[in-house]
Amino acid sequence: MKEILFLEPVFTHNIWGGTKLRDEFGYPVEGDDIGECWGIAAHEHGDCSVKEGTYKGKTLSSLWTSNPELFGNYKSKRFPLLTKIIDAKADLSIQVHPDDAYASSHENGSYGKMECWYILDCKEDATIVIGHNAKTKEELADMIHGGRWKDFIREIPIRKGDFLQIDPGTVHAIKGGTLILESQQNSDITYRVYDYDRLSNGKPRELHIEQSIDVITVPAKEIGDSVRHTDDVPKNCMYELIACQYYRIFQMDVDGAMEFEQKYPFLLASVVEGSGTIDGHPVKKGDHMILCNGYGKATIEGQLKIIASTPV
Repeated sequence: MKEILFLEPVFTHNIWGGTKLRDEFGYPVEGDDIGECWGIAAHEHGDCSVKEGTYKGKTLSSLWTSNPELFGNYKSKRFPLLTKIIDAKADLSIQVHPDDAYASSHENGSYGKMECWYILDCKEDATIVIGHNAKTKEELADMIHGGRWKDFIREIPIRKGDFLQIDPGTVHAIKGGTLILESQQNSDITYRVYDYDRLSNGKPRELHIEQSIDVITVPAKEIGDSVRHTDDVPKNCMYELIACQYYRIFQMDVDGAMEFEQKYPFLLASVVEGSGTIDGHPVKKGDHMILCNGYGKATIEGQLKIIASTPV
């Protein structure tokens, strides 16, 4: 039976969060510090449940265990991917993620964190932190220990519709006024290098200086290897933005109608603009869903943008 798993998101409140997740996406969540919507997640810090249908009320992590056939019996000890929408009202901390090997040995067997960002909205003349200017590990440690943040941090311009791949070991930070969709490995391990000396509940947030120095890649990747514009993505097709060792990411800009084949182990899909239908099911901006294994041909109609991902 062809059934789409529509998911109930989970939300986090953050020192840098805002109100766009409620104001622009219509999510029923209170507060003016809503930082993240975990739209498709099966993690101990956020486990989405199915909204309707055969599996209504079941969490994604429990379905992963009890009904592996839905996911093509994909070989992974836990659900492999996580999709978030992030609203940065203020700057996020300067941070870095470890790879699988480091996370496994230093973080109780956790996955590392490779991720990518699709810029849903940002200010005019917006920038984002990607990479750093240190040439050697010694210079890196010297810049960090000496608090030489202006020398250390590399900022680059971004605009709406940009797509950025962030490998483990990449120094990065989202700046205030930026709204992104993040597709990532199913991990929540983040090392903070610098947090602008902000206080949370009267105290500075924990930094992870030594872990950061351990895992930051030196020298950083070239700027040109980090960002791609999506202005030229063709309409009404499943356009691949990237394929790496953990995921493939697709953009679907639907104007009228399109068909595609769900031939992957399973496909995570988030509507980030507009509204329409998928095989007759109404969908709108802010909806998150999974098309399960063996789904086959799907028809999307309407005016909408979807970002989708599948594990490799």
